[in-house]
Amino acid sequence: MTQPPRLLTPTDLLAHWQGHRDLTRRVIEAFPEDGFTTHHAPEMRTFQDMACELAAMLEYQLNWFRTGKPHWDDSVQEHESPTRADILKWWDRLTAELDAEFLKVSAEAWTTPVDSPFGKMSPLMSVLYLIDNEVHHRGQGYVYLRELGVTPPAFYERSDLPKMG
Repeated sequence: MTQPPRLLTPTDLLAHWQGHRDLTRRVIEAFPEDGFTTHHAPEMRTFQDMACELAAMLEYQLNWFRTGKPHWDDSVQEHESPTRADILKWWDRLTAELDAEFLKVSAEAWTTPVDSPFGKMSPLMSVLYLIDNEVHHRGQGYVYLRELGVTPPAFYERSDLPKMG
């Protein structure tokens, strides 16, 4: 019996995620500072708040990778309204840490469900959720940028994809 093809290796998944992170970073960069910190839709958050959430969630995931145990620390999100530049520095630090930690996760750990603050899940399921959450918030950022009269980066221009055109 033939083995089914492997669709993604950990290296492939890391490149995919980092492609999304790079694009989200360019969305953060595209915001004018004032729009980043104050513009929002009714009953929604600013993109500054969304970017902080995305960074805090990666802090959570990196801690899980390092310790083997998921633990949510509410204080990670308690930043005193960081500037766009502060968030970009945080983003870059986390990007480097993700590169350093991601491939250290054992094959067995990737698919082993554990109790987490967000329900029983494996690190793989958590990472897939974090990518989905980032894409969702980045889409909100695209809308905000267009409302502010700024053309956002092309959604298909990610470092993990072949160049279009």
